Amino acid sequence: MPHAKKGLRLDLRTLILVLSAFTAVLMLLTSYFASYRVQRQLLIDHSLEANRVYAAKLASITDLFIGNALKQLSFSAQVQARQLADSDALLAESERVLHQSNAFNSTFVVDARGILQAVSPAPLRHLLGSQVDTPGVQEALRERRALVSTPYLSSANNLVVMLSQPIFASDGSYLGFAGGSLYLREDNVLNSLLGEHYYKDGSYLYVVDRNRRLLYHPDGQRVGTQVSGNALIDQLAGLGSGTRQLTNSVGVEMLAGFATVPTTGWGVVAQQPLAQTVAPLRQLILNVIAISAPLVLLGSLLLWWLALIIARPLWQLAAGARALDRPGTAEHLHGVRAWYFEAAELKRALLFGLNLLQERIGRLNRDAQTDPLTGLGNRRRLEFSLALLEAEGRDFSAIALDIDHFKRINDSHGHDVGDQVLRQLAELMRRCCREGDVLCRTGGEEFVMLLPGAPLEVATAVAQRLRLAVQDTAIPPVGAVTLSLGVARWPAQGHAPPADTLAEADQAMYAAKRGGRNQVQVSGPIIAPALHTH
Repeated sequence: MPHAKKGLRLDLRTLILVLSAFTAVLMLLTSYFASYRVQRQLLIDHSLEANRVYAAKLASITDLFIGNALKQLSFSAQVQARQLADSDALLAESERVLHQSNAFNSTFVVDARGILQAVSPAPLRHLLGSQVDTPGVQEALRERRALVSTPYLSSANNLVVMLSQPIFASDGSYLGFAGGSLYLREDNVLNSLLGEHYYKDGSYLYVVDRNRRLLYHPDGQRVGTQVSGNALIDQLAGLGSGTRQLTNSVGVEMLAGFATVPTTGWGVVAQQPLAQTVAPLRQLILNVIAISAPLVLLGSLLLWWLALIIARPLWQLAAGARALDRPGTAEHLHGVRAWYFEAAELKRALLFGLNLLQERIGRLNRDAQTDPLTGLGNRRRLEFSLALLEAEGRDFSAIALDIDHFKRINDSHGHDVGDQVLRQLAELMRRCCREGDVLCRTGGEEFVMLLPGAPLEVATAVAQRLRLAVQDTAIPPVGAVTLSLGVARWPAQGHAPPADTLAEADQAMYAAKRGGRNQVQVSGPIIAPALHTH
């Protein structure tokens, strides 16, 4: 038998050495793979965040530009309101707004009937006095508020966004609006702001409106077209800002950051090809392998040394597992030097299991001493408490009590109502006693109360208080019930065993029943007459 054990130890050690070598190789490969994945994700996350920040920045700049342009038009509208009848003044103001900041490709004034009253630049002035019915003009006349129109195609096939401010007379009547237009297929300030985002790595930026129409794109031929087959664009209106890894409409995997222009609801998307983002990763991993090779050799030697001593804590824990039911096992397990993760976890699990076993044994013991109906102690609890009080030499008073005519309650109302009466009585017993008192149900309607350290006078007062509480408590549908109670004290003369004190209390209780029920009888000289109330 000893030879078999020795051989088993040698086999285990060899197995651990082989497992260690395998683990070392596996960990090495895993570390390279993890390093690749982590570095790849870092590059992706960095690119996504950079694109999101850039998109948010350009969305903010675009919003600021549109806000400033609307402010210029607001001031111009106030000026135009005072000179709407002066065509030369209207043209001069329109020309001023056009050249003030180069924000617009054209500026104009339209009256409430949709007639063009002033326009700049000069090549468009042949349209003066004509009815203008473009979607942007119709939208401005309909809304009569500061407005950035939905992008639309003009008669000259320009993709146009119109900004407008209403013109009101001093009496509040609507006179028309002052507006400015941006030709998205031509050079303007907005294109200059957005067109700076372009790199040789293939990253670029584009802008779409709420209808998925491209308002800006590095490929000018695509401006004005609607984007399809792009999940991000389909959901952009409800996303606000963020990042997304996606495949674009031409099948290229992209890393996109996006943001929304608050004023217009346009979506600004900055994106970069995934392949370009992760291209530097291969050389990075090769550098990691070259640096880690000497450390791998040193780590292999260290693993071999650890394998020689790894069996010791496992054997100690196994021995503890075989002796969970023996005294001193917990101290033995605490003494095991679990210096690596698996052993530490096994040690923790064994200690937890040992504590759980002891806790469940304690719970079973408590359940075995508890009456399931009332939650009070049962006869086992009573016997255990008596033995403990006797061992400690601690005096106590005992109260035996019984429900008067309980069988009549069961016969008249059924056992469910009888159970309800028993539970109500148990609750009243708890209210009338101290925290350290022992309350037990010893039979169908019979109960015992142990009051450690209580003199006979105190126990008699408790019994009387309980009798009155039960008498005065109506229990539907029975109504009030009554108790017969007997009180005794230990140690009595002669130092009889505690069980004799219970017998004395029981006899006093039966004396209370014979005396007419609903009363307290005391075994001893303290009270001669019965305590009762009829």
